[in-house]
Amino acid sequence: MSTDTNFAVLGVPSHLVTVLDDLGITVPTPIQAATLPDSIAGRDVLGRGRTGSGKTYAFLLPLLTRLSQSRRSRLARRPRAVILAPTRELVTQIDTAMAPLAKALGLNSQTIFGGVGQNPQVQGLRNGVDVIVACPGRLEDLMQQGHVILDSVEVTILDEADHMADLGFLPGVRRIMDKTPRDGQRLLFSATLDGAINVIVNKFLHQPVTHEADSAQSPVSTMSHHVLHVDNGSHLPVILDLTAAPGRKVVFTRTKHRAKKLAKQLNASGVPAVELHGNLSQGARTRNMDDFHSGRAQTLVATDIAARGIHVDDVALVIHADPPVEHKAYLHRSGRTARAGNDGIVVTMMLDEQVRDVRDLTRKAGIRPTTTRVQLGHPLLTELAPGDRSYAGGLVREDAPSRSNSSSDSASGGSGRGRGRGRSGGTAAGGGRGAAAGRPAAEHGRGPSEGGRGRGRGDQGSDAQGGGARGAGRSGGRGAGRGRVGQGGEGQTGGRRSGGAGASGAGGSGRRGGSSTVYSTSSGGSAASFSAGTRAGARRPR
Repeated sequence: MSTDTNFAVLGVPSHLVTVLDDLGITVPTPIQAATLPDSIAGRDVLGRGRTGSGKTYAFLLPLLTRLSQSRRSRLARRPRAVILAPTRELVTQIDTAMAPLAKALGLNSQTIFGGVGQNPQVQGLRNGVDVIVACPGRLEDLMQQGHVILDSVEVTILDEADHMADLGFLPGVRRIMDKTPRDGQRLLFSATLDGAINVIVNKFLHQPVTHEADSAQSPVSTMSHHVLHVDNGSHLPVILDLTAAPGRKVVFTRTKHRAKKLAKQLNASGVPAVELHGNLSQGARTRNMDDFHSGRAQTLVATDIAARGIHVDDVALVIHADPPVEHKAYLHRSGRTARAGNDGIVVTMMLDEQVRDVRDLTRKAGIRPTTTRVQLGHPLLTELAPGDRSYAGGLVREDAPSRSNSSSDSASGGSGRGRGRGRSGGTAAGGGRGAAAGRPAAEHGRGPSEGGRGRGRGDQGSDAQGGGARGAGRSGGRGAGRGRVGQGGEGQTGGRRSGGAGASGAGGSGRRGGSSTVYSTSSGGSAASFSAGTRAGARRPR
């Protein structure tokens, strides 16, 4: 790319160039420089760039440019553009990046995703929006209810198209795109362009211009890859040592249970960490990411839900606590560091039984990592994560119980059988059998419990509402179990297998904890203070 290339030369309007300058964005990335002239001109574009390459602005800039130039009026329920993304976090991130650009042009937007009540989204659509940024599932729901009609869409964008294919979203994507005008512009951006993506390309893109900013397997050039060969006894201590160093870290696990457990272990040792995985309610996911963005927690423990499209500045270290199953996941996970030309370090933890798998993984990913057998105290650890180690204090759940009078708005939605009695005025309710994803009570129009008993079955309660009885005047969530909440002092639980550690008024959780974990900073940083806030969900030996 020529050194005199800038956004104005590529056709970006002066209003947007000014906003970009204010954000410190002055030089286009390769994927932006390659695609902007064609996309601003109205052509269908198929863009491939690795994670962290700047794809978001590569489609936001032409989208907003074309909407401002068409000057059509926004209409109720009829958005002028649709951006589809695979995860709620990515939807929110795209909308946040778009906000200052859209404001400069007098345009507005609306996010649409599940896990939260639909009423604010429906109201936003009724008021009229220029751009909706959506996950396919919730968008289809609102389309079927008649709240959104796509016959006025001028531009349709698919971001992280390969990830949507991996998650099985492509049938829904096809149904959504079928409802958009055939003569509209379509932009598809992805880290890889494989067979699954070709189904969408062949059906919906008209003579697309393809731009590939780098090779399909190329890792970020400023990224350093290391494999740490450890025994079982050193695995957790080495991760703990690396995460106790200064700076932001992202630690990846294969399963949701493992992410939750590892976050607890780090916090119990005095290293503030938050978790991100599919079992969390949307409220908990948002709060945990806010804590990570703000620096209250410098370590994010996540499943592959965070491997795509989640941008956090200055992530210096990515740790694969569990090596991913396939090489594409390795590259996407690793792309959380070394973004936009910055340096970054990627560490893969490897046990003896994983040697062959890790060797095959790195070969397919096209990298040659440095492999070192280490244990706690090895000098390489301070090279990978320099600085003094701090174990000053983990994060504890905000609903951790105490023996003094208290009230709380959160509850454990337990996945076992329990009974509970409480005297708190909080909105929590008893535990239950249900073990599905939580739903906020507001979505069902249920109010907080103020007494009475109930029995229900269904979704586990969200981070704001326990999975208690269903019914007017009873608990807000759906769940199976029995709970009773009055008003007054501390909630006391007596579960069949575990109790006492739920929120005020929470029914005792059963064999496994089902609540969303929300954290606050502990003052002492002791392991005891953290475990007290999470013990209700622990599995007990039979």
